[in-house]
Amino acid sequence: MLTITDPVTVANGLRPALLHLSRRLRRELAPLGITGGQAALLWGIRTNPGIGVRGLAELEGVSMPAVSVHVDRLEAAGLVARRRSELDRALRMVETLLELGLGSDRWREQAESRVRRLTKKRWRQLAAAS
Repeated sequence: MLTITDPVTVANGLRPALLHLSRRLRRELAPLGITGGQAALLWGIRTNPGIGVRGLAELEGVSMPAVSVHVDRLEAAGLVARRRSELDRALRMVETLLELGLGSDRWREQAESRVRRLTKKRWRQLAAAS
């Protein structure tokens, strides 16, 4: 087995795959009207119930103002909502409306359309991966 330890060689080998994944992510998210960064925030919110903007900023390694701008956009799109914590009234938590079945119709319609287009082969692949 070949082991490469030179960071530059490893980075150069990974670059084409990362560029391909980045382009594919942009193509898949474009019809939904969100960016890759917003998708990452949605995932962070979904997997960390009760997280706030500060927690999202730490999770993603970006500034709180930058996360706040993205959360504002996701909120305007009907994908997330802010609410006050019952334990700490100063804390505003962010939650996905999709989890509650209250997400925007456009998002839900796009997701349902994609699911309907899955082939039997793709369903089997997804089942095997889970």
